[in-house]
Amino acid sequence: MLASMLSRRALASLLAAAALVSAGAAHAQSTLEAAREAGFIRVGFANEAPFGFATPDGKLTGESPEVVRAVMKKLGVAEIDGVLTEFGSLIPGLQAGRFDIVAAGMFVNPARCGQVLFSEPTYGIGQALLVQEGNPKGINDYSSIADNSDLKLAVMAGAVEAGYAADAGIGQSQLVLLPDQSSLVAAVKAGRADAAALTALSIGEMAAKNEGVESTKPFGEVAGKSVTGHGAVAFRKDDTELQQAFNAELKNFLGSEEHLALVEPFGFGKDFLPTMTTAELCAEE
Repeated sequence: MLASMLSRRALASLLAAAALVSAGAAHAQSTLEAAREAGFIRVGFANEAPFGFATPDGKLTGESPEVVRAVMKKLGVAEIDGVLTEFGSLIPGLQAGRFDIVAAGMFVNPARCGQVLFSEPTYGIGQALLVQEGNPKGINDYSSIADNSDLKLAVMAGAVEAGYAADAGIGQSQLVLLPDQSSLVAAVKAGRADAAALTALSIGEMAAKNEGVESTKPFGEVAGKSVTGHGAVAFRKDDTELQQAFNAELKNFLGSEEHLALVEPFGFGKDFLPTMTTAELCAEE
């Protein structure tokens, strides 16, 4: 009997030990843990200045990458490794594991909140249109396009501007969907589009760097609704640990001298600090 009891105890001990080994093996390393161990984290960007872009010598910079780089250093991750991606493919690329963070100044909206986790916003900004120099068609905002069915508006595929155009009553046949900023500029210059829409900072940057085009005056409303967009960093839905750790550091970083010194060279500053939370933006109608 005693031998039988010992055997049962030994079997129970072996089963318990096996369970512990199995549980340990099942514990997958989190994205943040893996990044700390590797010393870097992969970030997707869309080459859209001033939000996230590569310099001619290959350095990843812009408002969002610089914020991500600074915050990740505070979390023990020394470097960020950029993965150039078309804007419309950023969320699918994140979900597929091509990179672990989207650092592209992506606007927070309810549809995207259903696909990814966002950090708290890192900035808030309105819209402008890129037009040919001298603005020969007299275009001021989205309503100028909606009021003239002969006009065409270029927007980046996957960006919020297509939604703004629909809200303003611009027909689908009036839209020219393009992959990036350089395509928008080329379309306006060549007359394939009468205007191109992006945030006021991006349009201003495009106008400053290209001859033959200019920016309209920035505006903050379309069809009576605010279009002051708030950009944030995006994470996969299951990366709650990384998102929460990022937000904890971001809270103290935003608006600090260190933060403003990093983003002011890209046109951001105190006037572009966020005015809404991610929860509020995700809940908007």
